Amino acid sequence: MPTMTGNCRPINKTGMIGRIKMLLNTNDLTSETVKEYGLNAGASVVGIADSNDFDLAPEGFKPTDVLECCLSVIVYGTPVPQEAILADDPVGFIDVRNAVNKKINDITKNMEKWIKGYGYKARAVGGMSGKWVERDGRKEQNGLISMKHAAELAGLGVIGRNYLLTNPQYGNLLWFSTVLTDANLIPDKKAEHNFCDDCDICVRTCPSGALDNYPASFGRKKCDTTMFKMVDKKWEIMCFNCRKMCPYRFGIDRKDYMEKSRKG
Repeated sequence: MPTMTGNCRPINKTGMIGRIKMLLNTNDLTSETVKEYGLNAGASVVGIADSNDFDLAPEGFKPTDVLECCLSVIVYGTPVPQEAILADDPVGFIDVRNAVNKKINDITKNMEKWIKGYGYKARAVGGMSGKWVERDGRKEQNGLISMKHAAELAGLGVIGRNYLLTNPQYGNLLWFSTVLTDANLIPDKKAEHNFCDDCDICVRTCPSGALDNYPASFGRKKCDTTMFKMVDKKWEIMCFNCRKMCPYRFGIDRKDYMEKSRKG
């Protein structure tokens, strides 16, 4: 078990799973078993980040603000189908997105219970969980932690100019959920892809002007003006141009698509 300080104390391994493990003399929770569990449960990618690496996150939105004793952030991802991005009519994308979100959230909820069975603390944080904050004279909902930054810190990809996490195999189609735990797991190495180079397609084609060459300058307020629209008394996502126009939307290794896009 990890060493705890302050109010952080490991919980006793008195649950049924914990007792069975001790009787069988099986191994403790490891990074490998966590990843195996997630992939077998249906996640497409699994990565682990050190909670200490979230020092740039704003106050109130760090992993330790959600789980005081958090040492490790386990990130799970599964992709939105390519067809949803390629569709001419964006109406309906939000239903596809919500279905993917439910799938990945169910995985993390089960993972939370599974980790607690080992005697550790755990907290599932869903892909659309958050809290309302005041910013730029308006209220907006922020995730309890940033999923895309957690995924980047967990080695699952790199945030590009379009302010989206882009993965070598799945491009920018991944939807993420996390489990925070006080288990001291071995974190993954951060990815080091430099795929944007001199490409600025997303910046030039963003209808709201929310993007520039620096991801940290992303203008969420501008983005919201074109992204959401009420259709038949239901909010729909009407713009995902930043996903659709990216030459790497289906994977960083898609060089054939990249070259075709730049020539076209």
